[in-house]
Amino acid sequence: MTNTALTTKLLHPGEAAYDEARALWNGMIDKRPSAIARPSSAAEVVEAVNYGRENGLRVTARGGGHGVAGTALNDGGLVVDLSELKGIDVDPKSKTARVQPGVTLGELDAATQAHGLAAPVGVVSQTGVAGLTLGGGIGWLRRKHGLAADNVLAYEVVTADGRQLTASETENADLYWGLRGGGAGLGIVTSFEFRLHEIGPEVMFVFVLYPGERAHEILRAHEEYMATAPDEVTTLAVLGHVPHVDDFPVEAHGRPYAALLALYAGDSSEGERLLAPLRELGDPIADFSEPMQYVDAQQVLDADYPDGWFYYWKSANLEELADDAIARLMASAESAPSHHSTIDVWYHGGAMGRVDPEATAFGKRPLYLIGVEANWEERAEAEANVAWARAAIDDLAPFSTGGAYLNFPGDFEEGDKLLRASHGDRNFERLVALRRQYDPMGLFA
Repeated sequence: MTNTALTTKLLHPGEAAYDEARALWNGMIDKRPSAIARPSSAAEVVEAVNYGRENGLRVTARGGGHGVAGTALNDGGLVVDLSELKGIDVDPKSKTARVQPGVTLGELDAATQAHGLAAPVGVVSQTGVAGLTLGGGIGWLRRKHGLAADNVLAYEVVTADGRQLTASETENADLYWGLRGGGAGLGIVTSFEFRLHEIGPEVMFVFVLYPGERAHEILRAHEEYMATAPDEVTTLAVLGHVPHVDDFPVEAHGRPYAALLALYAGDSSEGERLLAPLRELGDPIADFSEPMQYVDAQQVLDADYPDGWFYYWKSANLEELADDAIARLMASAESAPSHHSTIDVWYHGGAMGRVDPEATAFGKRPLYLIGVEANWEERAEAEANVAWARAAIDDLAPFSTGGAYLNFPGDFEEGDKLLRASHGDRNFERLVALRRQYDPMGLFA
């Protein structure tokens, strides 16, 4: 080990705070880095990166600790824990915000909504801004304003050689391209500058559950509705089992459901009118739709993902939703070993779909994303739940482009094959070249 001075203290195995620092939201992840640094400034991030490089340690960055694949941690290397970097600077005049990487979506939403603004981010408020955005970032504003990554104007990033660079359209534009959906392999981002958009404070939010045996009919009605829906409408269809909680009729507990969720990014009264057809598809199991504060809409799904449960999520991109694909989705959803698990049908298009596939590292934006979420409570149930999720994705292979949303990657078991199919051949090769340029030693690999 070198004697490089560190301003921030390192946590090591055996110390009281070490196990707490390495715990992630996903209880599936159990990795033991050799050291964890907790910088409180960009300068201390530079120190930590230099320390890792000089001592031959692989370096990973932890933001919100909510990434399902657990790539924030590593075994035997250095983790740079960014959770103390919580700065948010909103400029309502320019409609921008500078955001540090320890910030969660809920914290960002609260700060921007104080000015009637929002950044397009994800759908679970405990998620970290950094990991979500570096992987692209899909949320309730994606059809109106695009991905989270589409709305980043500039990044401040520490590269493997310890330099602090600005990446934007006019400065280090190649790095800027790669950080927009290319993942965390190009450096550690210490600041994101987001473009903000007017929304709220009240929005119309739809959340209605129909009987699961009607899933084919519901998904087809959803598709027909979305074919002419304005960009202000963003939806998510979910196949699952009714929770055993008092919010739902007791006779429905445990039954399969097909749910439609939607947010209207505009006037809530107009949204209530335009979203009404999604609520009028026959007798629902339950309908929780109502106008609500935008910050509350951003938290509707939070309760479904408790800290410390076990999660394994995979995904598949589809250009269309064939009848046979729907039948397979229904069969997979019904056979889930955990009734906490769901199969999610994200309908894209809109502003997100109008971005050229090679304009950002994210690549082609398909019309459909199928997310298979295995969620369960006991570690002993891992084998059955992981096998279920993998089988559900394998069943979709005849309909899939081969790509996925890389924030829902399983554990990247397909390796470069998955990355190439998801980014696209040209984007993948460009990302490989960028990583050789900015991280020739594979410090962040």
